[in-house]
Amino acid sequence: MAFYSGVDDDLLKITVMLRSYFKIAIRNLWKSKGFSALNITGLAIGMAGAILISLWIINEVSFDRFHKNTDNLYMAWNRGMFDNELQCWEATPKPLGPAMKLEFPEVANYSRLYRRWFVTRYKDIKISSESMIVDPAFLSMFSFPLVKGNPQTALNDVYSILVTENFAKKMFGNDEPLNKVIQIDSNNFTVRGVLKNFPNNTMFSCEFMLPWSYMKAVNQDDQNWGNNSVYNFMQLQPGVDLNAFAEKMKGITVRHTNNQEQQEVFLHPLSMLHLYSRFENGKVAGGRIETVRIFTVIAIFILIIACINFMNLSTARSEKRAREVGIRKIAGANKSRLVGQFLGESTLISLIAGIIALGIVQLSLPSFNLLISKQLSVPFDSAAFWLSSIVFVLFTGLIAGSYPAFFLSSFNPIRVLKGTFKKAHAAINPRKVLVVVQFTFAITLIICTIIIVQQMKHGQERETGYERGQLVYHWLAGDLYENFALIKNELITSGVATNVTRTSSPLTSSFSTTWSFQWKGKDPNNKTEFQRFIQDEGLIKTAGLKLLQGRDFNLAEFPTDSSALLLNESAAKVMGIDEPRGQIVTDGPFKFHVVGIFKDFIIGSPFDRTYPMVVQGALANWFNIIHIKLNPANSTASNLVMMEKIFRKYNPNYPFEYHFTDQDYAAKFNETERTATLTGLFAGLTILISCLGLLGLAAYMAENRIREIGIRKVLGASVLKITSLLSKDFLLLVIISLLIATPVAWYAMRVWLEDYTYRIDIQWWVFAGAGLLSILISLATVSYQAIRAALANPVKSLRSE
Repeated sequence: MAFYSGVDDDLLKITVMLRSYFKIAIRNLWKSKGFSALNITGLAIGMAGAILISLWIINEVSFDRFHKNTDNLYMAWNRGMFDNELQCWEATPKPLGPAMKLEFPEVANYSRLYRRWFVTRYKDIKISSESMIVDPAFLSMFSFPLVKGNPQTALNDVYSILVTENFAKKMFGNDEPLNKVIQIDSNNFTVRGVLKNFPNNTMFSCEFMLPWSYMKAVNQDDQNWGNNSVYNFMQLQPGVDLNAFAEKMKGITVRHTNNQEQQEVFLHPLSMLHLYSRFENGKVAGGRIETVRIFTVIAIFILIIACINFMNLSTARSEKRAREVGIRKIAGANKSRLVGQFLGESTLISLIAGIIALGIVQLSLPSFNLLISKQLSVPFDSAAFWLSSIVFVLFTGLIAGSYPAFFLSSFNPIRVLKGTFKKAHAAINPRKVLVVVQFTFAITLIICTIIIVQQMKHGQERETGYERGQLVYHWLAGDLYENFALIKNELITSGVATNVTRTSSPLTSSFSTTWSFQWKGKDPNNKTEFQRFIQDEGLIKTAGLKLLQGRDFNLAEFPTDSSALLLNESAAKVMGIDEPRGQIVTDGPFKFHVVGIFKDFIIGSPFDRTYPMVVQGALANWFNIIHIKLNPANSTASNLVMMEKIFRKYNPNYPFEYHFTDQDYAAKFNETERTATLTGLFAGLTILISCLGLLGLAAYMAENRIREIGIRKVLGASVLKITSLLSKDFLLLVIISLLIATPVAWYAMRVWLEDYTYRIDIQWWVFAGAGLLSILISLATVSYQAIRAALANPVKSLRSE
C-alpha cells in the first residue's frame, strides 16, 4: 500500500488538475476549429510583427555598447555660435587628440579616425575599398578583435595594414594573409593582422586599417587647429567626473589658436552617439532614438491588437462556455480555479501562436533585412533568447486571456443552468471598446504612412537647381591627376561627353565648410557658415546650374580665374553683393575676385534649407572628383563603354568606377523611404489582424442571430437589408475610431514634420482618405459573413423552432 505525504498529495492533485485543464483546452480548440484558427493566426501574426520590430530595436540600442571600455569612451565634438545659433559638429582638428592626452591626466588614451577610399592591388587583383586611418591605441580602446596578428604591435609600422576577414577572402582567397604585401598608390603595405568582420551594430566600418603614421609620411598630419577634418575619440580614466572635466577642457581650441571665438570642445558618450546625434542650441535634442521610440510603440500596439482579438473572440463565445462554467461551479470549483483554467488555455494558444510566429519570422527575415538594410537573425543559440521567449509567450498569454478569464469565471451558475443567462446587448460594452482601440491604432498608422510618403515625394519633387540626368562622376586616383587634361580632351573630342570639370566633392555632398571669409562691409560679429566647393572651370555648364549674373570660370580666356569666386544666391545676399564684378573676398592669405552669381542648388538634405555657398577657383588646388556630362546623342551604355576605354588607357592600374549623380541624389531619400515602408507594412499588418477579429465577431454574431435572420427573410426582408442590419454596428465602431485617430495622428505627424525645414502642410483629405479606406476594408470584412448569413436557407434556421 502506497503512502503519500501532504506535499506529495498536493502535487498529485495539481498534476491531475493541470492534465485535466490541458485536455479540456485541446478539446475546446478542436471543437471550435474556425475560431481557434482565427485566434491563433491573429496572435501569431501580431507576435511575429512584434518580434521583427524587437530584433531591429535591440540592434539599434546596442550600437557600440559591446566595447569593454564603453563606459569611458567618448567622441570629441565642437560647439560654437554660427548664424546666430549655438551649433554642434563632430569633425575636429587633427592635433586635438595628442594635445588632450598631453595636457589632461584624465585622458587615458586617444585615437583619431580619418576615412578614405583607396584602390588596393595584389598581383592582378584590384579592389576599391574604404579604409580607416587610426592611431595604434584604437585596438586597445575598442573591442574589435584580431583573428590573426598581435594587436599590441599590428599598427606600429608606418607601412603596416590590418585587413578584415571579408577583405582577406576577396584579396587572397584561401591563402594565408599574414605578411602578404598589398600595394596602395605607390607604397607597399605588409599585412600584420586580420580583423574579425565588424558587427552590424557599430558606427565603425572599413575593409582595412592603416596606422596614423602613414598620414605623417604623406604630409597630411597638419597641426592646423582651424581644420576640422577628423574624428577624435577619447578614453577617460575610470571615475572621472565628466562635468568637472568638461569645464576644464572645453577651451582647448581657443588656447591653441589664440583667438577669442567662443568655440569649445565637448565630449559625447560613444554609447549615445548612434541614438542621440541631433543637437539644438548646443544640447542633445534627439536623433535616431525618436524612430526607435516610434517603432517600440508600434510593436507594443501590434501585440495589444492581437491580444484584443483573442479577448473579443473569447468573450463573444461566452454563451457556449456558460453551461460548462455553471456545472463546474456547482461541482465545487471556485473562481480562482476557473480563472487558472482559462488563463491556461490562453497560454497554450499563446505557445502555439509563438511557435508559428517564430516560423513566420524566419521566413520573412531575408525580406525584412533587405528592407532595413541590415543583417538581423534570430539568436537561437542564446539562452537569454529562449528565456525571454518563454517570458514573452507567458506575458502574451496572460494579457490575452486576462479579461476572458475573469469574464467567463464570473457567470452565475443558477442563471446559467436555468437558461436565463443572456449576453449583454448594451450600447457600450468592453468588446466594442476593444474594437475601437484596434481600429484607432490602425487608422492612425494609415494616416501617418500617407503623410510620410507625401513628405518624401515633396522632397523628391523639389527643384534641385542642377541637371542630374546624364551626369556622371569618377573619383580622382592614380594617374588621373596628371592625365586629367588628356582624358578631358579625349572624352569631348570622341563625343562621349559634352562637358568635363574637376571639383572638390560630388554635387550631392559638401566636404568643406568655413566661416573665415572676409568681404568689404562685413559685420565683425557676422559668423555665417559657408559651404565651400572648388572647381577648375566649366561647372555651370557641366552641372546645368542657372547663372543669374556674371559668368563661369574659363581659364583659357581668363587665366586669373584660378582665383575667381562664384556665389550662390544665399551667399550673395549674406555678403550684400548685388553686382559681382569687382568684388573681392579673402580667405586667410588668399584673395578671390567674384565673377558670377548662380541660383541655389541642393547639396545637402532635400528637406533642409539651402545654405550660403561659394565656388572657389583652382588656387585652392583641392580636387577629388571628375564630373562628366554625357552626350545625350549617344546611348548611356555606349558612352560608358567608351569612357571605360579612355580611363583604362590613361589610368591602367586602377579600376573604372563611375557613379550617377541622380542615383546619389535618390539615396538621400533612403531613410525616409524606409520609414514610410515600415510604417505602411505594420499599418497593413494591424489592419489584417483587426480584420481577422472582425471576421470572427461577424461570424459569431451571424450565428447567434441565425433564427432572427430566418424570420426576417420569411417576412420579406431583402439580402441588402439584412446585410445592412448586421454591418451597421461595426461601421459605427470604425467611424468612432476615425474620430479618435484623426487628432492623434495629426499631432504625431505635426511633431515629426518639425524636424524638416522643407515640409508639407497636412491636408484634410488625408484623414478623409484614410477613414474611407478603413470603412471599405471593415465593410468588406463584415459583409462577407453578413451576406453569407443573409443568403442562408431560412427553413434550416427555423426548423428547430
